[in-house]
Amino acid sequence: MNSVILDDNIKIQPSKVVCIGRNYVEHIKELNNEVPESMVFFIKPNSSISSDLVFPKEHDSCHYEAEISFLIEENKISAVGFGLDLTLRQLQSKLKKSGLPWERAKAFRNSAVFSKFVSINKDIEHLEVQLFVNEELKQKGDISMMIHKPNEIIKEAISFLDFEDGDILMTGTPKGVGEFKVNDTFLGKILYKGEILIETTFKVS
Repeated sequence: MNSVILDDNIKIQPSKVVCIGRNYVEHIKELNNEVPESMVFFIKPNSSISSDLVFPKEHDSCHYEAEISFLIEENKISAVGFGLDLTLRQLQSKLKKSGLPWERAKAFRNSAVFSKFVSINKDIEHLEVQLFVNEELKQKGDISMMIHKPNEIIKEAISFLDFEDGDILMTGTPKGVGEFKVNDTFLGKILYKGEILIETTFKVS
């Protein structure tokens, strides 16, 4: 089982990553999608979890999507981390056009990349995510910009599935997604009231 790190030294093995799609209006617009009538969920399995940013070599193109991510305990948020939802966009578009599920484009190995997680008992409304690629700011968003807020997402999710303790919730990505390549350098940040809570770097291998 793949794992993530909580508070520097606690190893957590999530059974799954629960993700919500189309949760930032500007991101919906940049992909020419429609605003969904209800929450769009998809699942990444434990095999998708990684602490390394690995380009899927069997594909020519892959997109990054930076997300505020949470560890869930007893159906409540217990910790926050920086996450990357890697997406095979061309394949996803092809599958969507055919009315088929997205798993091949979203749930592949190493497609859910995480920093360490930090326990949080603060008001999560003040959290923000930032992503720099090769020192250039690519994505920036906060919880006020989300269509559906994290606690709303949890409430809706548990109406049809169960969170195991230690599972991860990814809350959607702001505008600015794009392609990346081997040797790119990523800097991800989670901020609370403008102060850095988490800062993590990845070198694409």
